[in-house]
Amino acid sequence: MYMSRSVAFHTLGCKLNYSETSTLSRSLEADGFVKKDFNDQADVYVINTCSVTDNADKECRYIVRGIQRRAPEAFVVITGCYAQLKPKEIAQIEGVDLVLGAAEKFNLVHHLSELTKSTANSGAQIRSCDIEDVEGFHSSYSQSDRTRAFLKVQDGCDYNCSFCTIPLARGHSRSDSIEGVLANMTELAAGGTKEIVLTGINLGDFGKGYDGGKKKETNFYDLIQEMDAHDGIDRIRISSIEPNLLTNEVIEFVAQSKKFMPHFHVPLQSGSDTILAAMRRRYRRDLYADRVATIKKLMPHCCIGADVIVGFPGETDEHFKETFDFLHDIDVSYLHVFTYSERDNTLAADMKPVVPVHIRNERNKALRNLSYQKMSYFTEQQRGAKRNVLFEIAPKNGIMEGYTDNYVKVQTPYRPEWVNSIIEWEL
Repeated sequence: MYMSRSVAFHTLGCKLNYSETSTLSRSLEADGFVKKDFNDQADVYVINTCSVTDNADKECRYIVRGIQRRAPEAFVVITGCYAQLKPKEIAQIEGVDLVLGAAEKFNLVHHLSELTKSTANSGAQIRSCDIEDVEGFHSSYSQSDRTRAFLKVQDGCDYNCSFCTIPLARGHSRSDSIEGVLANMTELAAGGTKEIVLTGINLGDFGKGYDGGKKKETNFYDLIQEMDAHDGIDRIRISSIEPNLLTNEVIEFVAQSKKFMPHFHVPLQSGSDTILAAMRRRYRRDLYADRVATIKKLMPHCCIGADVIVGFPGETDEHFKETFDFLHDIDVSYLHVFTYSERDNTLAADMKPVVPVHIRNERNKALRNLSYQKMSYFTEQQRGAKRNVLFEIAPKNGIMEGYTDNYVKVQTPYRPEWVNSIIEWEL
C-alpha cells in the first residue's frame, strides 16, 4: 500500500469551500501528512472545486495541467461541487487520479490510503453517490493567520432558484447543532482567533436537519443569541443571508449586540420583480428595500453588501435599468456582480431570449462601477468616526491592514504590537 507524505491544497469558490479545505488539511496533517504550498512539489494535490460559473470548471482544468507540468508523478484529487455535478467529466481530465463527491469528501484520508500507483494508472477512480443520498453535517472551519475564521454552520439548500446548481451539488438543507457551533467557537478562541465569519449555503435556514431521527427545533435567531453569550470570541460576522430569512428580530439583535458586527451581505440578484420571478427567488424588491431601510434605521453606520446577477435570460435593457436604478437609490454599500452563465440541469438554461455575452459583460462593468462609487461614498460617510479595527497578521510591503467593525479597510505602517489586536481608530 502506498501512502504519500506531503499534500497541497487549492480552493476554488466560496468561504464555505475554504472552511472545508482547512478542515481536510487538518485531518491529513493529523494522519501524518506534511502540508506544502500549492506551488511547491507535493505527493498529493487536492483541488476543492466550485461550479457556480463556467470559469470555475475551466480553472480546474487549467490547474490540473499545471500540476502535470510541475509534478507529473503526484496524485491529483478533485472534490467539491464540480466533482459532485460532473464526476465522469472530471475523470476524463488527464492527470486526475481520484474524484470525490459530496458524501466522500470528508473520507479523504481513507481514500488516499487506498490509492496506489496501480489504481491510478488504470484511470481516475470515482467515489460519489446521488446527491439525494447525502446526509449528515460535517463541521468545518478555516483560519486565516488566527485573526479571522470562517465557521461553517449550515450546508445545502432546499430552494430551487432557476439558475442555481448548488442544491444538485450540496444536497438538502442541514446544519450543525448549536452545541457543535459553540464547541468550535471554544476551539477557535483557544487558538487566538478574534473574529468569526458565519458561513453556509443558505445561512438563514440554520436549524433544519435531524438529530437521531428527531427534527431539530432551533433556528438562526436561536444560534446568534447563544453565540453572542459565548466567551472568547470578540467579533462575529454574518457572511450572507437571504432577505426573506433576514428577520426584523435578527436585525434588531445585531443592532444591540457588542459581538455581532454592523455588516450584512444580503443577496439581491435583480432589482426587477419580473426577473426575480423568473429566477424563482422567494422575495421581491419591496421586501429587499424594506430590509435595507430597517438595517439603516437601527444602524446608520452599517455596511451592506449585495449580490447581483446580470444577463439572466429575458433581461431586457429596461429590466437592467430597473436593477441599476434600484441599487443606485437604496443604501447598500458595495456589490458583488456576477455575469450569468448557463448551467446544465437548471431551468434557466432553457429560458429565452438569451442575452448576448457582450451585453452581459457591459452590464457587469456598469454595476462594478456603481459598486466602486457606493463603497467610496460609504467610506467617506465614515470619515472622522472612531471605529474598532482588527489588524491582520501578515504585513504587505511594510503595511498592515485591518477592517473596522463595519467593514471599512484600514492601512497603516506595520506595528507588531497591533498584530491580531483590536484598536480604536479614527477614520
